[in-house]
Amino acid sequence: MITLVIHGGAGNITPAIMNKEQELLYTEGLKVALDTGYSILNNGGAALDAVTAAIESLENNPLFNAGRGSVFTKKGLHEMDAALMNGSDLAAGSVAGVRNIKNPIKLAKEVMLHSGHVMLSGKGAAEFALKQGLEMAHDDYFFNQDRYDQWVEIRDSDLYQLDHKEDNLKGSIPNTDHKFGTVGAVACDAQGNLAAGTSTGGMTNKRFGRIGDSPVIGAGTYANNKTCAISCTGHGEFFLRAVVAYDVSCLMEYKGLSLQEACNVVVNDKLVKMGGEGGLIAVNAKGEHQFTFNSAGMYRAMRNSDSQELVAFYGV
Repeated sequence: MITLVIHGGAGNITPAIMNKEQELLYTEGLKVALDTGYSILNNGGAALDAVTAAIESLENNPLFNAGRGSVFTKKGLHEMDAALMNGSDLAAGSVAGVRNIKNPIKLAKEVMLHSGHVMLSGKGAAEFALKQGLEMAHDDYFFNQDRYDQWVEIRDSDLYQLDHKEDNLKGSIPNTDHKFGTVGAVACDAQGNLAAGTSTGGMTNKRFGRIGDSPVIGAGTYANNKTCAISCTGHGEFFLRAVVAYDVSCLMEYKGLSLQEACNVVVNDKLVKMGGEGGLIAVNAKGEHQFTFNSAGMYRAMRNSDSQELVAFYGV
C-alpha cells in the first residue's frame, strides 16, 4: 500500500484560535502538498522523491514555519534546518542554520546524494548549495509581516518563542497559544521503501545559532525499511534528549512493538514524563500510518492507495 503522511506543526491548535478563513487556508496548503507528493507515489515514484516534493510545497507556503514562512532570529535573520532520510539504505542528508536557501529540503537531498557527508551547516552548506546550483532567495523573499511583528515584540528581551507564541521558556510569559512550527513528510512507495523528511525555521528570537531536533538524524527525522519512517514536530530540546524518531524504530525492531504501540510509548509516556510537548507522523513498510501527539492539535494530512484520505488540525 502506498502512503503519504504530512504535518505542518503541532501545539495548542484548537477551534478557539482558528477562524474559518484560517481553516480553509491551512486545509488548502496541506492538500496542495499532499497532492504534490502523492502524485509521485501514484505514478510509481520513490518515497524519497515524494517526501521531498511534499515538503518543498510546504516550504513555499508562508503559513508554515519552514522555508518562505520561517521565523526571525534574534538578529532579525532567517536560519533554517532540514533533513531527509532514505529507509532502504539508511542514506541521509541534513542542513542546519542555513540562510537564503529557497528550499532547504532540496539542499538536504543534495547533501545526501552528492556531498559524501550527512550534515552541513551555515556558510559551508550555502557554499555547497551554490556549487550544486540550488535556487537562492533574497531576505525579502522570506519577509512576512506577521512573523516580523511577532519578533519585534520580543527582540529586545531574552524571550524566545515556539513559532508564533510565547511559551514558558527562558523567563517568558506563559501563553497557551503556542505552536511548534515545523513541516515534515513520511512515505511508503510501491516497492515498500520508506523515506522521511523534516524542515523548520526554528524558534522566533532564537540566539547563538540554536539548532533543534529537525535536522538531527534519529531525533527529529528517521527512516528504516525494517521498521518505520518518522518526522517529528515539537519542543526540539526534548526531542533531541529523547532521540524520539530513532526510539520509535528501536521499540519496533528490538521489542517487537507495533507502529502504533511504539509511537504511543515515546510520545505519550516518555516525552510526557520529561515535560516535552509535540508529536510525530509515522509510516511502516506495509503503508500503515500514525499521527501521534500529546499537544492539543497538529496540522496533518494523509492519503493512501486504500482510498483513505484525511486533513485535520485538532485532537480527537
